[in-house]
Amino acid sequence: MVVLTRRQREIFNFLRSNHNSFARPPSLDELCIALEMASRGSLYKHIMALIAAGLVEPFTGNKRAGVRLTAKALKQELKTGHRLPFMGTIAAGKPIEALENRRSMIVPDELRTDKPCYVLQVRGDSMVEAGIFDGDWVVIEQRSYANNGEIVVALVDNCEATLKFIEQTPEQVLLVPANATMAALAYRPGQIEIQGVLVGQMRSYRSH
Repeated sequence: MVVLTRRQREIFNFLRSNHNSFARPPSLDELCIALEMASRGSLYKHIMALIAAGLVEPFTGNKRAGVRLTAKALKQELKTGHRLPFMGTIAAGKPIEALENRRSMIVPDELRTDKPCYVLQVRGDSMVEAGIFDGDWVVIEQRSYANNGEIVVALVDNCEATLKFIEQTPEQVLLVPANATMAALAYRPGQIEIQGVLVGQMRSYRSH
């Protein structure tokens, strides 16, 4: 089994998610920009590790050459990706409705659990300090309970859903943003229904 570092998996997942979007294999310079990496040398080391793992085609030592997935990596995508229901948008800011629809998305096994999961797309910036940005997709494990400090999908007053950290006591539920400019929102326990807990996250670096 190939063991990748967190950064190597981010690079691999980016290539895997976007391999049909490039007119030609992206160069290291293009990948540095897309992945917001300052050091091309550091990226080169990560790419060499992916080459050693058989997941990326070698580029003969030329740092300007394109990078593409191997046939092994493309087959792995088909084997390890599972379709999860895409349930619409979720607010990371003022609560808005999580709209249910009938679409689905392929999600790598590493970003889900063995329990029922679903996908939501984030709207808003209240979770930016937790690394969750407007437009990201979040993978939610469907359950009705959470530990304090977890990021949850909370249904407020049975009509509006939001993505926040949760802090619970018998008297009060706090929905806490990850944005220093925003305050926590306090509710009575009966006002809040937990609909799931964050277990994974995906992001597209393509321009729109």
